[in-house]
Amino acid sequence: MGVLIALAILAGLIVVHEAGHFLAATLQGIRVSGFSIGFGPVLLQRRHRGVLFALRALPLGGYVAFPDDDEDSPIPADDPDLLRNRPLPQRALVIAAGVIANLLLAWAVLVAQGVVMGIPDGFSASPGVLVSGVQAGQPAAEAGLRSGDRLLGVNGARLAGGQEAVTELVERIRQSPGLGLALEAERDGKPLQLRLTPADQGGIGRIGAQLQPNGAEHFRAPRGPLEPIRRANRDLTLLLGRTIDGFATLLTHFGETAPQVSGPVKIVEMGASLAHQGGGSLFLFTALISINLAVLNALPLPLLDGGQFVLLLLEGLRGRPLPERFQAAFLQSGFVFLVGLSLVLIVKDTSQLPAIQQWLGR
Repeated sequence: MGVLIALAILAGLIVVHEAGHFLAATLQGIRVSGFSIGFGPVLLQRRHRGVLFALRALPLGGYVAFPDDDEDSPIPADDPDLLRNRPLPQRALVIAAGVIANLLLAWAVLVAQGVVMGIPDGFSASPGVLVSGVQAGQPAAEAGLRSGDRLLGVNGARLAGGQEAVTELVERIRQSPGLGLALEAERDGKPLQLRLTPADQGGIGRIGAQLQPNGAEHFRAPRGPLEPIRRANRDLTLLLGRTIDGFATLLTHFGETAPQVSGPVKIVEMGASLAHQGGGSLFLFTALISINLAVLNALPLPLLDGGQFVLLLLEGLRGRPLPERFQAAFLQSGFVFLVGLSLVLIVKDTSQLPAIQQWLGR
């Protein structure tokens, strides 16, 4: 059930993103010929008011199609309702609408969290530190740690609870590059003894996993109808800033951070785990993934919204459209790159699933 919930959330976020493009076009009277979720062969389709709505086999995103891209379209090339014949500001709005839709959805989800769950009001700490986001090939994974494990002690010293325990353990790891740490852990109620050797990255120990406090967060009823909105504004700004910083770090330190990049399989796995936890976790998961989709699509890469925006900007600077052959080559290279990267990440993430690793005898 958790996997189905995570898949539904991811699919819903893609639908919202593409719906942003679709609505921005149709509300301006721009012709649209297709609305697809996924790529490749059609699984389900239906035509409504001249638009082909389709569900396709490869769940790697989606797209809105325009008659401009169809060489066999019966619509005259000089039709004023074709996207390419509209003023640059209108076309820019169509391109940016997907990113805007994902950010608006993230904000709405955070508001809903405040209304449904309440406003965070303290944390009841329990002994130990929880492990999540274990990355394959990194020290945590090589030591045998898995997401959901609870660390109770290190080198014979017991860990307390709350953020203080996380800070203590993180500092211990940072100060121990290349040194073995004896861990006392618990998995599904069973004790474990593991040995962890942090990697040495510039004299600082790293293990390739996220550590978080063990316990439960408490919520209170909002103090008035505006408090969930104010809280959502603050959280959206915070999450958006952290996401942008994360992408910037990935681009500037690609060699170090590339192994941390995850694809749709890892996202679904994380969502399924949070679905089992219940509470406000799924609200935050949905908002965070929606923000990540917005930032990712804003990158100036071929086929992404940011890449389309770059082409539009160049057209504005030149005062005339770019050569069609150049645009086609730009978009085709982006398609090959993104599909190839998605397939690599799917294979990598699938091979890291506990069931697959057990089957492979790892």
